[in-house]
Amino acid sequence: MDRPELPLPQLHAFVVLAEELHFGHAATRLGIAQPPLSQQIRRLEDRVGHRLLCREPGRVTLTPAGRELLPAARLALAGLADGLAAARAVGSGTAGTLRIGFAASLALTVLPGLLRAFRERSPGVTLDIREMTTTPQLAALQDGAVDIGLLREPPPEDEAAGLGFTTVLTEPFVAVLPAGHPLADRRTVPVAALADHPFVLLPRAVGPRLHDQIIGLCTAAGFAPEIAQHAVEWQTVCALVETGLGVSLAPASIRRIRMKGVAFRRVDPDTVRTRVAVAWRADDRNPLVTGLLAAVRPAADATRAAASAARGVQLPEADAVAERVP
Repeated sequence: MDRPELPLPQLHAFVVLAEELHFGHAATRLGIAQPPLSQQIRRLEDRVGHRLLCREPGRVTLTPAGRELLPAARLALAGLADGLAAARAVGSGTAGTLRIGFAASLALTVLPGLLRAFRERSPGVTLDIREMTTTPQLAALQDGAVDIGLLREPPPEDEAAGLGFTTVLTEPFVAVLPAGHPLADRRTVPVAALADHPFVLLPRAVGPRLHDQIIGLCTAAGFAPEIAQHAVEWQTVCALVETGLGVSLAPASIRRIRMKGVAFRRVDPDTVRTRVAVAWRADDRNPLVTGLLAAVRPAADATRAAASAARGVQLPEADAVAERVP
C-alpha cells in the first residue's frame, strides 16, 4: 500500500500551533492570517481522518491523535531542513564527496600539496582517493567512476573525447641504477651508456605515452632497450633495479622513493620532459571539481618552488646529484 504524500506546509502549521496552543499566536509566528491557518489544520485532519486539536473558547489542546502525530511531524520537518542544508552545501561546493584517481608516483610530488590546498578551501568535503595508473584513470573518468584524475602524459584531445586537461608539473628523466653499478659513480649518465643493460619498465598498457617517451629516449641514443622485466608501479621498478634485474629511466620525482640500494642520476641529454596533468570531464558541472581546479595552480606553484629550493641545498656528494634534479 502506498504511503500518502507528506503535506509539509500543513505539518509545519500543525507543529507551530501545537507549540503555541493559540491560533492567533501561531498565525503571527507563521506570518499568515488565522483563516488560512485554520484551513491548513482542517486539511491535515482530513488526511489523518481524525481531529488533531480540540478547539474550545479560549483554549486549544491536542487530541490523542494530535499528541501521536506531533513527534513524527517534528522529525519530518527536521529531516527536510537537514536535507535542504545538505543540498545547499553540496551545491555550493562546501560538502559532498570528490573521487580522485592518481598515479602512485604523484603521491611523492603533486598530490599532497594539491589535496592540502583543496582541503583548506573546502574542509567539509570528503575525499575518495583511488590509486590507479594513467590508462585506468582515463577509463574511470569517461565512465563517471572518478571525478578528477591526476596522471602522467595525458593523451591528445582526439584520443580523449570529452575530457579536459591542465598541466601542473613537468619534470625530466633520471637513470635508475643499482647503487653498486659503475655508472652510479658518475654525476651524469649518458642514455647511450645504458644500451648494454636490461631494462625494468612499466608496461605500455598502463601509460602508453610515458612508455613511448622512455623508448624514444633510448632510440634517440641509438639503441632499442631490452626489457627484462615489467612492473606496474615505480616503487616496484626501483625494487627490481635494486636486486640487479636491470636499470631504468624514470621521472625525476621517483628519486623520493629513497631506497638505499638504488642510485638516481641525471641523464644526458636531459631535454625530454614528462608532463603531469589534472584531468576532468569537460561537461562536469560539479562544484567540487571546480573547487579542486581552482586549487591546482597554487599547489603546482608550491611544488615547483619546493623543487627549486631542493636544487640549492648543499648535500653530500652521494645524494646531491639526485636532489638537484628538478
